[in-house]
Amino acid sequence: MNSWDEVYDFVVIGSGGGASGALKAHAEGMRCLIVEKNPHFGGSTGLSGGVWWIPNNPLMKKRGYEDSYARGRQYLDAVVGEEQPGSTDARRRAYIENGPRLCEFLMRQGMEMEAVEFWPDYYADLPGGESRSRSVVPKLFNLKELGSWLPKLATYPGFDMPLHSNDVSPISTMMTTLAGKKAVGRMVKQIIVDFFLGRKTRGQGAAMQGRMLKLLLDKKVDLWLNSPVVDLIEENGKVAGVLVRRDGKLVRVAASRGVLISSGGFARNQKLRDQYLPTPTDANLSSANQGDTGEMLEAAIQLGADTHNTDAAIWVLTSRCPDGSPAPGQIINGKDYPFLHVIDIGKPGLIMVNQKGQRFVNESASYMHVGEEMYRTASVPSWIITDHSNRKRYPWGGTTLGAPKKWLESGYLRRADTIEELAVLCGIDPDGLQQTVTRFNRYCEEGKDLDFGRGANAYNHWNGDFSNKPNPSLGPLRKPPYYAITAFPGDVGTFGGLVCDENSRVLRKDGTPIEGLYAAGNCTASVMGKTYPGAGASIGASYVFSYLAAAHASGKP
Repeated sequence: MNSWDEVYDFVVIGSGGGASGALKAHAEGMRCLIVEKNPHFGGSTGLSGGVWWIPNNPLMKKRGYEDSYARGRQYLDAVVGEEQPGSTDARRRAYIENGPRLCEFLMRQGMEMEAVEFWPDYYADLPGGESRSRSVVPKLFNLKELGSWLPKLATYPGFDMPLHSNDVSPISTMMTTLAGKKAVGRMVKQIIVDFFLGRKTRGQGAAMQGRMLKLLLDKKVDLWLNSPVVDLIEENGKVAGVLVRRDGKLVRVAASRGVLISSGGFARNQKLRDQYLPTPTDANLSSANQGDTGEMLEAAIQLGADTHNTDAAIWVLTSRCPDGSPAPGQIINGKDYPFLHVIDIGKPGLIMVNQKGQRFVNESASYMHVGEEMYRTASVPSWIITDHSNRKRYPWGGTTLGAPKKWLESGYLRRADTIEELAVLCGIDPDGLQQTVTRFNRYCEEGKDLDFGRGANAYNHWNGDFSNKPNPSLGPLRKPPYYAITAFPGDVGTFGGLVCDENSRVLRKDGTPIEGLYAAGNCTASVMGKTYPGAGASIGASYVFSYLAAAHASGKP
């Protein structure tokens, strides 16, 4: 029998999506503790766009958008395909049924959130797909409401602005569309208001996790930062608690109702990346938090946990200098923050090619699909090819127009007056690239990409420019000079791991649950499989299955 230093009902490892499990545990009368290895609260969720993908959610209905369990389920099945260990019929049903309940629960607890007016499902043309939006975001939040906890909130410095994540796409067309100019105007107005009122209003992951932190603090849920879990403690075949390193000491913490692992995957662990992910792979290309190193995944495996899809990640295209070193502007406060090109590569006047100069993917498709295709077609690294018109109109990496001198001098951005000269500079087959550009330009005139279907659905258009005719996603490369940038499959976290049931219980290889052990988020084999159905799919699943874990632990599944 173990002797305990601290006794709780429910322990949550990690402060990302698992925070919803802590909130649910508290609401059900359980004494709960969150243990976070990093010095900041929020996990990778705090660094993210801060979006939940929730089909049939009550907020979209307030906008007059009709949805149902049947439509949401039809779409999820169409995207993911056949059942698999992490995406069974029961888990899909649990996600679609309980997503709306999660929204209602969070709002009852004090979370302020709103449905996005327009952010289409990534495969909106599939059965059950929604061409408007199923995504939900937190309302902008004044971070100063956190008081002394403000410096302890994880935030992403690359987007340190009072900006909803659903405004990022419109802002990227601020040079060409009225919607973009209006989005910039809303942001500037908020900055002015904040200046005069002494506020620090933020959106995205900062608003999501900032609001969650405020709720947890108000409800006096215990939270330990700088407190890594060293091991899971097993007693009589049950996970009974955790061993935590706190203030330099090992603390034995009992969890009588269960332990929830919501600690992220292994995106920052190069050894595990080399073991599980497709190659080449580089932890420096990840935008996951620095603590995303997989120790809890390994601890659960030691207890006999089954795993699936450990070769999956939430791929998000990034770019570097050709030798893989960071580009100017990617180092912020001494840390490497890779550029994220979710919005950029769907814009007119841009294509992606391999070393033969050939396109291999619909550039406007889901960022995860683009990454999967880079590996499937052996196109790592790839080249992004664009022209003067594109660089004049659309920010790159979310911030920069044009061709900055520092980018050219570093070799990050390559420039030439002709396509052939650019190909030679990059070691790309000149004939192959010229043929590809000529073919693509013809598709742009016709408004239809016959090779990869770029611009064929609502999400493709959302990534494009609605002022561009006849297709928002298709614009030719015709105006010199031409530019090339080296592209790599970055990520915002791994997307496979522990196999769980519909109540988030971790399962052994024989399908039996490990008593007392739950898991949710990027340490698990996702209910989404290796796909990404819509904006906020990973955070939505993390929040929903953390909520379900606490419900089951409370005896009210």
